[in-house]
Amino acid sequence: MKIKSEILSKICYTDLVYGRVNKKLKTTYSNSEIENLISNIIIETDENAFEKKGKNYYLSNFKYKIKITINSYTFRLITVDKLEA
Repeated sequence: MKIKSEILSKICYTDLVYGRVNKKLKTTYSNSEIENLISNIIIETDENAFEKKGKNYYLSNFKYKIKITINSYTFRLITVDKLEA
């Protein structure tokens, strides 16, 4: 299975990560809006931009200016970070 499709099918979220995403992005998105945003970013990100370091996957999307961190064992969203322009 390609890593992008595996992440999309297995990604999960904790209650804490929703607050972390809103804090890091300075937004007030609902849980479903965050899930849709993350899914869209993953879908639109070229698989060459997926990088596995240690226990995490990192993917950077320059259109959205966001870097996503996902645990490679549990597929749990860890955090997002804004990328500098």
